[in-house]
Amino acid sequence: MIRGLSRPEPWKRGRVLTAAALLLGLVILLHARIPNRIGNLGSLVETFLPWSGVFVPVLVAGALWRRSASALVALLLPVVAWVGLFGGLLTDKSGAGGDLTVVSHNVDADNLDPAGTARDLAASGAVLLALEEISAQAKPVYEAELAKAYPYHSVQGTVGLWSKLPLTGIRPVDTERDLGPLGDSKPAAVKLTGNRALRATVATDHGPLAVYVAHLGSVRVNPRGGFGTETRNRNAEALARAVAAERNQRVVLLGDLNGTTDDRGLDGLTSQLHSAQGEAGNGFGFSWPARFPTVRIDQILTRGVEPRSAWVLPATGSDHLPVAARVSW
Repeated sequence: MIRGLSRPEPWKRGRVLTAAALLLGLVILLHARIPNRIGNLGSLVETFLPWSGVFVPVLVAGALWRRSASALVALLLPVVAWVGLFGGLLTDKSGAGGDLTVVSHNVDADNLDPAGTARDLAASGAVLLALEEISAQAKPVYEAELAKAYPYHSVQGTVGLWSKLPLTGIRPVDTERDLGPLGDSKPAAVKLTGNRALRATVATDHGPLAVYVAHLGSVRVNPRGGFGTETRNRNAEALARAVAAERNQRVVLLGDLNGTTDDRGLDGLTSQLHSAQGEAGNGFGFSWPARFPTVRIDQILTRGVEPRSAWVLPATGSDHLPVAARVSW
């Protein structure tokens, strides 16, 4: 065989695949170092970071096809990095027991069946039920449908808390002054205005529990502006300050935070509170969009109570899936 026509050795084949595998591994491993200066690229990567794992089998197939030993070895970096970040979510960490079941649901201002959504949520057996994106038109429907199961409730702006236990200390949480519609792309008939967060104290047999319900500002992916998170980030910072000032050691935050717990924009909250899904869930618990969930932006975060199980409820008339957790003292 002519030397110039011989095939490269296995360690010299697939250099592009090897470089791609190393780049993928570095993105997963060093995602926190990706700057946000240009279009909030870091936050965008972190939002969809769990999906980085889908590139691994594609690269493996390419490496086997090219018979590239170097690419296969390089793939160890993204595999180890991904498993280190998300491997724990692949196991079922849910346990038995618990003292309190909580549910959070962005009910969608465009929901065509708020009565059916309310009945589905009541059937979940939740002791505490948090709703976000309540339109003025749908508010009386939710109040009427949930009245029998939940004798205590409060709606502050577009968020509400329904409870089977007494509520006190109810107040709106100002996540930003003069916030207006928070950038929601809703039709004028269902434009969301007013308060987007509340705080209440729930009287339980084990003592008071501080509960926050929040709907942070929307995020947008724009070809010109990149990943628009400015409003969401300001809301998150204000809410984090409110939680930091909370005197009650037992805290549950329920809501549509328009961000994943990997997103640095929520660091102020995730540094104080723990994800129920991360600690006691089974899988990633993706909640949006309801038809094909790809991210978990609906969160149940806790402090001072122990999540025993966490799960996603079946779809309602909303574009989000409800999320649930059972916590213990």
